[in-house]
Amino acid sequence: MLKVGITGGMGCGKSTISRFFKILGVPLYSADEAGKRLMATDPHLRTQIIQNFGEASYHDGQLNRSFIAEQVFSNIKKLALLNGLVHPAVIRDGEQWILQQQSKYVLKEAAILFESGSYKSLDLVIGVSAPFPLRLERIIKRDGLTPSQVMERINKQMDEDEKMRRCDFVVVNDENTPVIPQVLALHDKLLNWQT
Repeated sequence: MLKVGITGGMGCGKSTISRFFKILGVPLYSADEAGKRLMATDPHLRTQIIQNFGEASYHDGQLNRSFIAEQVFSNIKKLALLNGLVHPAVIRDGEQWILQQQSKYVLKEAAILFESGSYKSLDLVIGVSAPFPLRLERIIKRDGLTPSQVMERINKQMDEDEKMRRCDFVVVNDENTPVIPQVLALHDKLLNWQT
């Protein structure tokens, strides 16, 4: 089974592109969703987060997302610390998920596929690219953040051009180039990929 990553910076539309693959019947693992789930349900990870970020990390048994975001997006060391706790748990969970799949190929969607090192266990990587002004507009609309808050978060991610250079394929999601033909062509290519 071919293991394919799908990545891109904030606001590029990687979740939308991933959903198109899912509609085509491709098993999809979302590292972001898994991270949120594991921070809420994995007792060991939960204990580590409380030890490193304090009791305020959880409120009424639920992860206090706004508190955590406030901690990590203004402090690169705390962001690295949180990633160092969450990524190994997500990578293990993803590996278990892959073992349960029966398909020609599977997709693992992750914003920081290269930064976390999880790309090393994959065969190929698809990048999703969008122009910066469009990404900024999408994030502000989706998350209700100010432009400076968005910039603070984007600046903590790998440079978009560098990320796309590392990918085996790139889907352009600029609202001008039709994405469905790109996805269908890639799907066909991956179904027939010779390892």
